[in-house]
Amino acid sequence: MLQSYSEDCMKVVYLYGAQVTSWKNDHAEELLFVSSKAIFKPPKAIRGGIPICFPQFGTHGNLEQHGFARNRLWTIDDNPPPLPVNPAIKSFVDLILRPSDEDLKIWPHSFEFRLRVALGPNGDLSLTSRIRNTNTDGRSFSYTFAYHTYFSVSDISEVRVEGLETMDYLDNLKGKERFTEQGDAIVFESEIDKVYLAAPSKIAIIDHEKKRTFVLTKEGLPDAVVWNPWDKKAKAMQDFGDGEYKHMLCVEPAAVEKPITLKPGEEWKGRLALSAVPSSYCSGQLDPLKEHLIALNI
Repeated sequence: MLQSYSEDCMKVVYLYGAQVTSWKNDHAEELLFVSSKAIFKPPKAIRGGIPICFPQFGTHGNLEQHGFARNRLWTIDDNPPPLPVNPAIKSFVDLILRPSDEDLKIWPHSFEFRLRVALGPNGDLSLTSRIRNTNTDGRSFSYTFAYHTYFSVSDISEVRVEGLETMDYLDNLKGKERFTEQGDAIVFESEIDKVYLAAPSKIAIIDHEKKRTFVLTKEGLPDAVVWNPWDKKAKAMQDFGDGEYKHMLCVEPAAVEKPITLKPGEEWKGRLALSAVPSSYCSGQLDPLKEHLIALNI
């Protein structure tokens, strides 16, 4: 387990799964959800935080659900290729995953997956993934991907997601059938498991009760998954408390509909940036997302 501090903010990253399990603001409030029943040892993935789904998201392929990266022990990357210099970053850690012999049996491709987890100004959290095809036999490979981000919320009935209005989505509860979002925002009254396609680069998650807005910014990841298991599915999960669905929401930058393909030597980069800002949003306010983004100057 690795801990990093930036002013009064903190993040916790496990080498198991390269998984961020804690992200706190300067009031020591936890911003990510981790189940009280989460299991922190192999072979079970950690239920909460920010699991990394690679080389497969969900059941979009022949591997185990969400692939194997979240179930592997990563190592510290002592000599990563340089990223653009960002003087605003206060602390960071670089991790790397390469396939084991067992991994190559189930997914026969050589790769290097580098991940940087960083804290920036005001405690903003970012994850930058770089995946390189290191096959020596001339073969390309394709994969799907997601940052399976669990946000901590006051009460799911008090939350709305803005930025995905009018988007087409695949409904995983209806056999991946394609629909178009009709509402002016996404609100929650039952189980949801949707993949929004060609989603915008910025999405807002507005928590009325906590008067807090999460601003999610994504790069290199065209889709966005929205998931909450609701009561029946929550009770069926061994590593999830029966009533915990009320206090979490997954909004996940992803590449699902169109897999990413890399030729030998090619590298892909995908980034997630998270900010938590105070909000006094109330229904009817004009374009609160735009106001928050202006306030953040992004």
